[in-house]
Amino acid sequence: MQNNRLLLDSAITALAPAIWGSTYLVTTELLPPDRPLLAATLRALPSGLVLVLMFGRVLPTGIWWWRALVLGTLNIGAFFFLLFYAAYHLPGGVAALVTSVQPFLVLVLAALLLGDRIRPLHVMACVCASAGVALLVLKATARLDFVGVVAALAGAACMASGIVLTKRWKRPVGLLPFTGWQLTAGGLVLLPALLVFEGLPSEITTTNAIGFGYLTVLGAIFSYAVWFRGTDRLPAIGMSFLGFLSPLVATILGYLFKDQTLTIPQLAGAVILIGSIVLVQVTPARRPELVRA
Repeated sequence: MQNNRLLLDSAITALAPAIWGSTYLVTTELLPPDRPLLAATLRALPSGLVLVLMFGRVLPTGIWWWRALVLGTLNIGAFFFLLFYAAYHLPGGVAALVTSVQPFLVLVLAALLLGDRIRPLHVMACVCASAGVALLVLKATARLDFVGVVAALAGAACMASGIVLTKRWKRPVGLLPFTGWQLTAGGLVLLPALLVFEGLPSEITTTNAIGFGYLTVLGAIFSYAVWFRGTDRLPAIGMSFLGFLSPLVATILGYLFKDQTLTIPQLAGAVILIGSIVLVQVTPARRPELVRA
């Protein structure tokens, strides 16, 4: 019964990285070119304000003012900017491969901060998953951009730290207000950088508005609510492995909408990746805690 509940929670949480897998396609096809701060800010801040205003208008108290700022910066502000920067400066496959170091980081941080055990099976799954990502998305002609690679690595470190700290601190309020705190904090961190380094655009086309609307409603409000729900229920290492669904979905979307081909090595990579994700979900580091919805 407990395993069935765990698998159900994993399946629900998987919706978030599956949606995030469309970020590369939406960024390149619908958003203004070379505007990572604009994309990140408009994805986070409106979403956070909507959640805070619509669901209880609950504000942080005490230590949760700075905790919300830290989590908002790691999970949203810094991560969004680094994600979009990497998307603009690297092929999606290279960015996905670089960020596949995230589960390794989560293994170490969860052992240090949460007391989770580092199991050899999880280390093996990390290696297999990275190999699966490489087969799935990396091409021989992939272009490397040093700053883009650094941004992707930093983004992976931010998300890994955010996962572990969110689980360690536990949310003090309902799911939607808690999500709103982080999206708002992340957006406010990004706003000054947007105004100083990029400025506001002279125009937003209908195509741009559709892209921003998609990233706000599905890519932020819905997906982050689902993601933070999963943080309550799943082991940290299980959460990090679900993130591998993003490059898998990105590859499928590239095949469907950008006339990309699917080779036998890519299909093999997809099988390895899915197998690694399932393996980690059924062998958690410790018994997950059941909390309120």
